[in-house]
Amino acid sequence: MGKKDIAIIIGALAAAILLTVAQLKQPAVTTGSWGLHFSAEGQTPSGPASIQQLKALDAAYVGNSGEKVLYLTFDAGYENGYTDGILDVLDKHGVKAAFFLVGDYLERNGDLVRRMVEEGHIVGNHTASHPDMSKIEDKTAFSKELQEVETLFQEITGKELPKFYRPPQGVYSQQNLEHAKELGYKTVFWSLAYADWDNNKQPTRDQAFSKLMPRTHNGAVILLHATSKTNAEILDELLTAWESQGYRFDTIDKLFAT
Repeated sequence: MGKKDIAIIIGALAAAILLTVAQLKQPAVTTGSWGLHFSAEGQTPSGPASIQQLKALDAAYVGNSGEKVLYLTFDAGYENGYTDGILDVLDKHGVKAAFFLVGDYLERNGDLVRRMVEEGHIVGNHTASHPDMSKIEDKTAFSKELQEVETLFQEITGKELPKFYRPPQGVYSQQNLEHAKELGYKTVFWSLAYADWDNNKQPTRDQAFSKLMPRTHNGAVILLHATSKTNAEILDELLTAWESQGYRFDTIDKLFAT
């Protein structure tokens, strides 16, 4: 081995040490519920944890701010009669989304889950029973919430569940995210959402557009609830509006491609 080879090896080791030190210095994320602060229209909002903090834990809330790309995700704790229509609209626009589902949803709606998979959408893990995961300190108990969903998904589809996780209600902790990472999961938060989850207080079409469109930004990870009547009614128009602004849609696995 020559001096040049030794120098290359030493350089690589030094770089690895510096990376490890940087990761160790990364401050822990603060336990809480995911929320956003929008400083200006069309700009990436800030969250309770930084992009760098989340990346160290195999988590993300936003994509590349240099690209006009959006990542569409839906949360569903139950079926409210709108998912077939939502899937029809996604198919019309050629958009592939991610659906974060709880255990009961999979147990009751196998046909819809199979349709999601057959049409190229990602089904993600929203836990078996939708608890506050930040309060589950025991790794075995934490793992059980995710593994039950994995088992149901495999029974329904014959496939392995893609390892993308969204904490129920966006409640998380450093330990929560570390457990998910150790189990091979990527945690997906969001950078664009609005109050669409209450069936008794559904926003109007105009209210929805007034909240979503000014806050749309490059790389946005969009959270909509599939239980929302408003979302079902406006989705076609909403996708058309984003497309007319030059946005394209990509899948959440691309958030972790680099």
